[in-house]
Amino acid sequence: MLTKRQKANALKKGQRHEEDTGSPEAQVAVLSKRIDELSAHLKKNQKDNHSRRGLLQMVANRRKHLKYLEGKDTKAYNKLVKALGLKK
Repeated sequence: MLTKRQKANALKKGQRHEEDTGSPEAQVAVLSKRIDELSAHLKKNQKDNHSRRGLLQMVANRRKHLKYLEGKDTKAYNKLVKALGLKK
């Protein structure tokens, strides 16, 4: 689970403006941070299948947001993928 500070730091990577929390870029940034945290948890707790299901849902959700952003604004998509270190 992300703390408020971790979430704020993740949001800074994807925000369009200071108050932005709902844009696809901001949502992908927060989802990426949550996915990283949960992946680390699952490396330690391999039999936690309930968390694994949640991880798969988050990955699918992030993929949907990225696909939407790629179709809507390719420049923003490329900038975000580079900033977060995601591969296509």
